[in-house]
Amino acid sequence: MSSLSLAVRDSATMLRRNLLHARRYPSMTLNLLLTPVMMLLLFVYIFGGVMSGGAGRERYLAYVVPGVLLMTVGSTVIGAAVSVSTDMAEGIIARFRTMAIHRGSVIVGHVVGSVLQSVASVVLVGLVAVAIGFRSHGATALDWLAAFGLLGLFALALTWIAVGLGLASPNAEAASNSAMPLILLPLISSAFTPIHSMPGWFQPIAEYQPFTPAIETLRGLLLGTPIRTVDAVLAVGWSVGLTVLGYLWSKTQFDREPQR
Repeated sequence: MSSLSLAVRDSATMLRRNLLHARRYPSMTLNLLLTPVMMLLLFVYIFGGVMSGGAGRERYLAYVVPGVLLMTVGSTVIGAAVSVSTDMAEGIIARFRTMAIHRGSVIVGHVVGSVLQSVASVVLVGLVAVAIGFRSHGATALDWLAAFGLLGLFALALTWIAVGLGLASPNAEAASNSAMPLILLPLISSAFTPIHSMPGWFQPIAEYQPFTPAIETLRGLLLGTPIRTVDAVLAVGWSVGLTVLGYLWSKTQFDREPQR
């Protein structure tokens, strides 16, 4: 059997292990799934009347859904950081290192499992959004395909960052705390309010952080509105850059991490 075949087989085994673990301990998974749903309902029904500026709840719902979808990705991947840190602290990864398995399959299993959970979370939030009135007028099938592609790429990027955070953290609680910016960053983006309504000194921070260009690109794809080239380029650039950075960081941490 070739090295590639062994890597695929062992990665699939680790993926199955992580999915079974998530099924047997559903409390954290449910928490990660329900948090973005609650945020969507909170902003639409509690703050929507004020933050819409009189435009109406339906228009504000269309505005916030893309941001909530990306916030969903950010909140879901925290589970990967906690899971990796738990495996490190309990010595499970150290045990895997003594076995005749592909070394990188342990991390790959966590990454693929987290991306699949992110996709499931996005689908759930999207269904809730449709149920409360979200409609994607003007978006073509190609736009929808591009939107799912962007969400998947962004989920991959954030998952690799989360895995690196999990490997660098001494315990699961520290991993969860260190990954909190993945939830907080969308709050200081264009997810819930336009950039021009923010203080002048803060606008560049909100405009060029990873979430804002991804949100603006996703908003254009889902609503069929024009997309600025700079937003599309930054969205893909941030996603690819964070994927590479997270992968290299995670690999370095995994190779150098002492047994606990």
